[in-house]
Amino acid sequence: MRTWGPLTAVCLGTFMLLLDVTIGVVALPDMARALHASLSDLQWVIDGYALALAALLLGVGAAADILGRRRVHVAGVVLFAVASLLCGLASGPGMLVAARGLQGVGAAAMFATTLPLLGSVYQARQRSVALGVWGAVSGSAAAVGPVLGGLLTEGPGWRWIFFVNLPVSVASVWLTLKVVPESRGPRGMRIDWAGTAAFACFAGATTYGVVRAGSDGWTSAVTTGAFALAALSLVGFVLVERRVAHPLLDLSLLRKPAFVGVMVGALAFNGAAFGVIPYLSIWMQTVLDMSPVRGGLTLLPMTGASVVIAILAGKLLHGVPARLTMGGGLLLIGSGVFCQAVLDAAVSWTALVPGLVLVGIGTGFVSPAIAGAALAAVPPERAGMAGGAVNTVRQLGYALGVAVFGTVLTSRMQDTLSHDAAHTLAGGGAGALRGTLSEHTLRAAFASGLNTASVVAGVTGVTAGALVLMLARTPRPAASAAVAPAETVTASRR
Repeated sequence: MRTWGPLTAVCLGTFMLLLDVTIGVVALPDMARALHASLSDLQWVIDGYALALAALLLGVGAAADILGRRRVHVAGVVLFAVASLLCGLASGPGMLVAARGLQGVGAAAMFATTLPLLGSVYQARQRSVALGVWGAVSGSAAAVGPVLGGLLTEGPGWRWIFFVNLPVSVASVWLTLKVVPESRGPRGMRIDWAGTAAFACFAGATTYGVVRAGSDGWTSAVTTGAFALAALSLVGFVLVERRVAHPLLDLSLLRKPAFVGVMVGALAFNGAAFGVIPYLSIWMQTVLDMSPVRGGLTLLPMTGASVVIAILAGKLLHGVPARLTMGGGLLLIGSGVFCQAVLDAAVSWTALVPGLVLVGIGTGFVSPAIAGAALAAVPPERAGMAGGAVNTVRQLGYALGVAVFGTVLTSRMQDTLSHDAAHTLAGGGAGALRGTLSEHTLRAAFASGLNTASVVAGVTGVTAGALVLMLARTPRPAASAAVAPAETVTASRR
C-alpha cells in the first residue's frame, strides 16, 4: 500500500476527470431528447466542463501550493462528485450546463495537484515508473470513454455516465486521505487571483462568442460584444501578468519561438483531433440511427491506434526531438481529419475509418511528446509553469474546437436548407428536422456540414504542425526532461 497506494489514489481521480471529457460524447443525442436541448446547448455541455478546467487550472495549482495539495485535491474530488450528482439529476439543459461547469472546477483542482502529489511521494526510479503508469491511465481514459458512455447510455441511461463517478469519488477520497501525505510549495507564494479571473473571462467570452455566432451570426450585437469582452480580458490578463510578483504565466517565455510553437501546437491538438467528434456522434446516432454502444465502438479505430502508437513511440523514439514527433503527429492529425471530409447522403460510417486511424496515429505521437517539447523550450526553473500552461491551452483548444466546428457545421447546414428548416436546426438540432425534410435532404445537409467542419479542423492541424516544426527548435533534447514535471512542478509559481 505504501508503494502503490498514492499512485492508485491519484490515478483514480485522473482517470475519472479525463473520462468525463469524452464519456458524454455518445450520450449527446439522448440528452437532447430527454432535456429538449438545442445544438448550442449540447456544445455547452461539452464546453462548460473543458472551459472551467482550462480557465482555473493554473490558478488552482498556485492555490494548492499554499493551502496544501492533498487538501485541494480532496476538495476537488468532493466538488466533482457533487457536480456529477447534479448532472445526473438535471431537469433541463441549463442545469446540466451549470453542473458541468462545476464539474470542471473540481476537475481543475484534481488535475492541478496530480503531478505535484506524485512528485512529493516518489523519487528516482519509482518516480519514473509512477509517471509512466499515470500516463498510461490518462491515455486509456480517452479510449474507454466513448465505449463506456455508450454502454451506460444504452443500458441504465445517460444519467449514469455521471452517477458512476460517485462510488469512484468515495474511493478516491478515502484512499487519498489514508495514504497520500500533505505537501506544499515554497513559502512566500501568492495566488494570482486577478490573472486567473482575467484569463477565465477571456476564455469564456471567446467561446461564448463563437457559439452564439452559429445562431445569431458573426456580426450580431451579442457576438461582437462577447468578442470585445474577450479582447479587453486578454489585455487585462497581460497587464496583470506583467505586474504581479508571482504570475500564472511568465510573459517573457513568449519571446522564445520554441515555446510559442509548442503552445500553438498544444492549443490546436485537442481541437483538431477531437473537436469534430461530438458532431460525428450526433450524425451517427441521429442520422444513421446507430445505437449509443455502436456509436462508441466506431471510435475504436482512433483510440486503439492512439494507444498502440503511444506505447511504441515511448519505447522506440528515445532521443528523437520532441518537435519532430509533435509536429509530425499534428500533420498526421490534420491529414486524418481531411480524410474524414468524404461524407455524402449515401455514405456509411465506415468511410471515416481511414481518417480516424490517421488521427489516432498522430495523437499517439503528439500526446506523449507535448510535455517534453514544452520542457525543452524553457529554462529548468520554469518547467512547472510550462507544463501547466500546456495543459491549460490543450483544454482551451478542445473547448474552442467544439465551439468553432459546431458553428461551422451549423452555418454550412443552414446554407443548404430552407429558412424554416435552418431556424429549426438552430433551435433543436438535426433530430428536430426529421419529419420536416426528406431523409436524403437531411443526410446531405448534415454530411455537407461535417465535411466543412472537418476541412477547417484539418487546416488547423496541418498549420499547427508546420508551425511546431519551424519554431520548436531547441538545443536541449526533450528526452532529458522525461521526469521533470514532477521534479520541478513547484517552480511554476516562483
